[in-house]
Amino acid sequence: MALDSGVIYVVATPIGNLDDMTYRAVNVLRSVGIIAAEDTRHTRMLLSHFGIGEKRLLSMHEHNESSRVAELLRLVATEGESLALVSDAGTPLISDPGTLLVKEAWSAGIRLVPIVGASSLAALLSVSPFGAVGVRFVGFVPARAGSRSEFLEELGSHRGPALFLEAPHRIVATLEAIALAFPERRILIGRELTKLHEQILLGTARDLLPGIEAEHRGEFVCLLEGSGDAKADGDAQQKFGRDELIRVLKAELPPRKIAKVIARLYGETARDVYRSLTGEDASDDEGV
Repeated sequence: MALDSGVIYVVATPIGNLDDMTYRAVNVLRSVGIIAAEDTRHTRMLLSHFGIGEKRLLSMHEHNESSRVAELLRLVATEGESLALVSDAGTPLISDPGTLLVKEAWSAGIRLVPIVGASSLAALLSVSPFGAVGVRFVGFVPARAGSRSEFLEELGSHRGPALFLEAPHRIVATLEAIALAFPERRILIGRELTKLHEQILLGTARDLLPGIEAEHRGEFVCLLEGSGDAKADGDAQQKFGRDELIRVLKAELPPRKIAKVIARLYGETARDVYRSLTGEDASDDEGV
């Protein structure tokens, strides 16, 4: 496979099941001159599995990305090397290193090519009962309890589902916080996706906690049900329309006639509307 020189290929690798590696990804890794890897030991095992021979591997992880980027850009832009960026699993930049490299590559006018593949985010969304409209990806939940509470409070106002990742040693604390903040909302949890012990669970956080507490191994990707404010927004708009109509009618009609109009239009009882307008109960002879 002939690759263009002076290009950075952002290559997705399997998140567990090696059968999820694409032919294109294998061919790109086989053909590039340099591979920037989050963990070179892990990447060497991946290359060996797919029969890819010796490659020039350069480590680029969260601790050295800022110092490594200039070297990588020089190799691509000045020496015309083709470079593949890989993380330990899944698609680079999604809660993995690579953002700075990609940002600086854009600034330098270097071409970037995404090589798509496995993603725990897309995997969970594909089996979601909440749909994918308005989904918000928020990365990892903050580790500190105070920050976590503030984070969830802000998250609670979002109408669509919230997609996030969580580590095994924090999943119980996060679910406990969600159970307190959103006791009625369901959450879809993917554990060990594509791996031997894969599980996909659906229920409220309180429902799922016992099973997670008993065995909380593996990496977690979670999708929290949205606030359901789409209906609330509709109700609010309807209420605004009702109140605005009452304001206009007050200039033309007495309260009992307004009550009849509003009752017919909005499915309320005329007596309740009259009471809300006047603070008094309607007598029978008023015909309300």
